[in-house]
Amino acid sequence: MNNWEFSNVISDLVKRDQPFVVATVVRVSGSSLGKPGFKEVISSKGEVIYGTLGGACPDTAIVEKAKEVLRTGNAVTIKIFLEEARDAIVGMDRSKDDEIHVETNCGGIMDVYLEPYRRNERLVIIGQGGRDEIEDNLVTLGKIIGMNVTVVDPNPMLKSEPDEVVDSVESPLKEFKFREDDYVVVLTKGAKDIQVLEEISKHRVKYVGLLASRKRVKMDFDELAGKGVAKEFLSSLHAPVGTDIGAVTPGEISISIISEIISVRRKQELE
Repeated sequence: MNNWEFSNVISDLVKRDQPFVVATVVRVSGSSLGKPGFKEVISSKGEVIYGTLGGACPDTAIVEKAKEVLRTGNAVTIKIFLEEARDAIVGMDRSKDDEIHVETNCGGIMDVYLEPYRRNERLVIIGQGGRDEIEDNLVTLGKIIGMNVTVVDPNPMLKSEPDEVVDSVESPLKEFKFREDDYVVVLTKGAKDIQVLEEISKHRVKYVGLLASRKRVKMDFDELAGKGVAKEFLSSLHAPVGTDIGAVTPGEISISIISEIISVRRKQELE
């Protein structure tokens, strides 16, 4: 295997912001085509895009485990038993979460380390322009919990520095590229709630929270429903946004919002 080529493959995936898993053979006992140090790179779609563990059987068998590792973000070591068909069938019936039984005549056992590489999840804060302490606090708190922070706002007045600022006038929200791992907080203060939420409803994201009073939330929901926005989207909205901790001040409200995001984030990782 060409280590230089391996590095180029990894570099290209990172540049394109693509998540992936590196599977590495760390130990072999018995007969196996794969040897310690053999590597393969598996995409988020389960495609082997570089390398091999020693043949089509182990390469294919590891894919589902790799996708699971990428979902949870937790590295694991898997034992791959290279067995005759009869033994493999028996082994599959009795296998543990960290074992895979493969039909082949090698007869050996491989320990394979699966290491996920995931892009940072993104906190997208959609503002209305002007000074907003909650918006400012969320930029800081989002970065503290390891997220990339993007502010979509026509005129943000921030002390904190987000990773990206998008002018929602020059680049309308309909042109914004939402991602499936986005956590979106809407701080449009009523003026553009409907327009913003209707656009977000067209995309798949992990979380959408709306800062609003219960009265405004009901009004917004009624109007969105009248516009044909899906019930599933409305029921998934966190509105009013934030964990109920009795927050009153902008600082407390900001903490309640981040607390709710952390709760959703960790719950989804465990599912």
